[in-house]
Amino acid sequence: MAVCARLCGVGQSRRCRRRQRHNQQDQASDSDMDEEEEERIVGQKQGDVGGGGGGGGPESGVATAGPGDACEYGSGHVNRGGFPDRTSTGPPHPQSLAELPPELLVEIVSLLPGTALPNVALVCKKFRQILNTETIWRRRCMEEFGMKDDLRKMEVGGVSSRDLYVKRVNPRVKSGRFMKLLPDYEHMDYRDVYTHLLHPYRHILGLWQPDIGPYGGLLNVVVDGLFIIGWMYLPPHDPRVEDPMRRRPLFRIHLLESNKATVECMYGHKGPHKGDIQTVKKDEFSTKCNQTDYHRMPGGRQEEFRTWLEEEWGRTLEEIFHEHMQELILMKFIYTSQYDNCLTYRRIYLPPAMPSDLLPPGLFKGTYGSHGLEIVMLSFIGTYARATKLTGDPNVPAGQPTLDVDLRRPVVLPDLEQQRNIEELSRLVMGVHEEVQREDQQQAMDTSAAARGAAEGATGGASVAEGVEEDHVTCSDSCQPGPSTTTTSTTTTSTSPPEAQPFVLPLGVMARNEVYPRTCRKCFYGTGLIAGHGFTSPERTPGLFVLFDEDRFGFIWLELKSFSLYSRLMDHLAHSHAPNMERFEAMLMNMQSWTS
Repeated sequence: MAVCARLCGVGQSRRCRRRQRHNQQDQASDSDMDEEEEERIVGQKQGDVGGGGGGGGPESGVATAGPGDACEYGSGHVNRGGFPDRTSTGPPHPQSLAELPPELLVEIVSLLPGTALPNVALVCKKFRQILNTETIWRRRCMEEFGMKDDLRKMEVGGVSSRDLYVKRVNPRVKSGRFMKLLPDYEHMDYRDVYTHLLHPYRHILGLWQPDIGPYGGLLNVVVDGLFIIGWMYLPPHDPRVEDPMRRRPLFRIHLLESNKATVECMYGHKGPHKGDIQTVKKDEFSTKCNQTDYHRMPGGRQEEFRTWLEEEWGRTLEEIFHEHMQELILMKFIYTSQYDNCLTYRRIYLPPAMPSDLLPPGLFKGTYGSHGLEIVMLSFIGTYARATKLTGDPNVPAGQPTLDVDLRRPVVLPDLEQQRNIEELSRLVMGVHEEVQREDQQQAMDTSAAARGAAEGATGGASVAEGVEEDHVTCSDSCQPGPSTTTTSTTTTSTSPPEAQPFVLPLGVMARNEVYPRTCRKCFYGTGLIAGHGFTSPERTPGLFVLFDEDRFGFIWLELKSFSLYSRLMDHLAHSHAPNMERFEAMLMNMQSWTS
């Protein structure tokens, strides 16, 4: 704003003044443009005027200028192309932004962020007219919000999307009836879409975790054509962890013909209906349904439960023979159905990637026994990897760190015959686990001794420090660490397994998915979080982290004698990256308090 004002010579009146001429007559002609000239500059509905200032026609929406306009830009003489004649007596170059040809102004202004454009409009009447050019707003919609389709073809996109937004919800809806549900987009332009839809709701784009008690979830809010849609991401049906994610629309926002954004709830099986969105605070918003009768089904709760069970688990209750699993499923339906009219969401970020990461961080689907498939977020902090639950269960709720992996402690697997022996694998992992416990105890003793030494003063502190050093030497002589626990990079490299090492699950270890990779790259010592119902008596139990490739890893829970396989979520998730590592780590810490 300040730069534009300085270049244009804007004074207190905020009117755009051209550079003073050498005579009073030229100065008197320096006035605001008339309506006919404004239409030539904007050039939305007129053809190519004059000899070729910028090549923009009615289809491109780029403003054009003819030879008659050139006297407004400084020299008073024009060449055949409609630009100031450099051989004339006028100034050789434009002296302000206002003296540039309109097509260049359109190009310059279109590079500015949309939030700066209202201030540009305050500079002068000419700039305000330039901002009526569709090219500027189309570029803002595309670059800031990823809108790729042409606005004049959006209606076609809306028709083709009926299977996604309406027919999948209610197959009995006919095409003609669906068309009546949509507004007429023929008279909309990119400025309306940006001003009344995309910009006001920009703060809800990205990834969110719904507050559904221990179950959590994953919501992705995206721009889809002329809609802003909130998609609930659901894992594939158990145990098909390699299948793509399932999506269910929870709400959508679109413009009416009056340029007013309308929020619609998509929950239930009767099509879109009235809803509302409220911003609670920064990085938090809530949705509310104003017509909850659309969520009810004619057959009552039994029909709703059967439909939910088929969508959530892909089977009927009779096909689930495990009684404990039936209880968990029924409990989840009763609990989650209480949130069908109002939900609160908190923002989550994808973990930033670092060159030192063992594999690209991101979101993964994992098998969790009778709880089915759940979504976890894999991130790296220093020499540790952590998998945090985005969806959870009554035992370990969403937001809790389900896996912690110590990348300083690789585990070299034995040959295949010994791998099949659960006792041999337990011996290897428990040996590392005991070393970790001894080191933690020694570190606690050193810390306690140092604190006592500081309290006793310089003299006493010296004696205590000598005693601690003697104890440490004695412990180092009697408790030598194994080769897998050395912290030097040379030793860790020498004990690392080859890129493709044969892998087989030990006998007696249960796996929900019998199809798992038969080779692995590396294995590390780690711990998994287990707890009783209601997250009672949580504890970390030792296990083995197995890296198969960049998109798959596994974890053997030794105490539970079970195996979890994790597969990467491949969906493109826009507006989801953390601005920096500090924001991501703060979000990760807060997640535990959200659902604990």
